[in-house]
Amino acid sequence: MAVRDSNGNELRAGDAVAVTKDLRVKGSSETLKRGTVFKNIRLIEGDAEAIECGHGRNTVVLQTCFLRKS
Repeated sequence: MAVRDSNGNELRAGDAVAVTKDLRVKGSSETLKRGTVFKNIRLIEGDAEAIECGHGRNTVVLQTCFLRKS
């Protein structure tokens, strides 16, 4: 199973990704701004469309269609 970003680049665990558009975080009043970089991502087993990454003390699950590899 290959996990790919919005540009078609293959993502692997530990890669860094950047957000391509402003995203509202469900259950919070925060917004992830375009260009925000997340390092050391984790792949979700069984889901080729999403990844996990750390945001402060929280873990956020993001759809790969809103990310690009940095």
